[in-house]
Parts: sequence; structure tokens; C-alpha cells
Amino acid sequence: MRAAGRGDAHAYRDLLRKLAPILRGFARHAFLRYGSSAEDVEDIVQETLLAMHLKRHTWIEDRPLLPWVRAIAHNKLMDHLRRSGRRQHLPIDEFGDVLVADDSQSAANGLDADVAIGKLKGRQRDVVVAMSLEGQSARDVAQRLGMTEGAVRVVLHRALRSLSKVLRDDQP
Repeated sequence: MRAAGRGDAHAYRDLLRKLAPILRGFARHAFLRYGSSAEDVEDIVQETLLAMHLKRHTWIEDRPLLPWVRAIAHNKLMDHLRRSGRRQHLPIDEFGDVLVADDSQSAANGLDADVAIGKLKGRQRDVVVAMSLEGQSARDVAQRLGMTEGAVRVVLHRALRSLSKVLRDDQP
């Protein structure tokens, strides 16, 4: 990959040729682990190689290559599983009275959420408001708060877990 980064097309073709069987094995094993048919292994391999090609500038040369490639393959696999996941469709006509809440109940639920968010401290509150209410991305929030994107996601996860507990504890 280092040689390919310096423009060695032969080294790049050789790298792709050597990675393909590794990716096939990874995809086959993952499909079995997730209980899916392995018929789309080649799709995952090709999508991974394409994504790797398009994102090759993001690989850091002093880091190992295989974990970076496996992360891309894992993401492509998860995307595939989501797209092909089993979905159950239910007609909602029979549930109209359950799905439509009266306005006073909706207002009370909104107030409960505001109160619960108000119970969060500092960065947890800031992250929840920015991402969940204002729709900001983890990248934007990270830049604004001087954090990494990963740290923002961890704070959001912990804050949502805290909110869930607060809302559960406040139920009659």
C-alpha cells in the first residue's frame, strides 16, 4: 500500500489480488456468524475493494493495513445485512387509536423529555441537545466542544442511557 501510494500501479494490483482471498474468508465467516446466506460474499469483497480504493488517502502509513481494511469490510458487511435484513410489515390501520395520542398527552410527554434532559449534566446535556434535538453531526459537535467524534458518541450513548433510566424511574 505504501508503494501504491507512491504511484506503483503494479504493487497496487498485487495488493488487491492478495487482499481478495482474505476478504472472501472474512465475509464468508461473517455471513455464517450472522446466520445469513454466503451467496453475496463476492459483493462484499468488491464493495470493500472499491471503498478501499476510494478511501486509500485516509489510511495512515505508519499504521497496519489489515485492521483498516477489515474495518471497511465490516462496514460494508453491516450495510449489506441492513439492506437485506428481514423486515416484517404490519398494516397500521388497525392500530390508529393507539398511534394517535391526544394533544394533552403529547404535551406531557414533551415536558417529561425536557425535564429529563434538564437533569443531565454538562457535556451530556450539550451533546444530547446538539445531536438529538438540533440534528448536528458527531463531527460538528466534536469540533464545537473540542472532543473526538468517538468521545462524542460515547457521551451520547451514556446520556441516552441516563435519560432512559430517568424516564423509567419517573413512570407511575
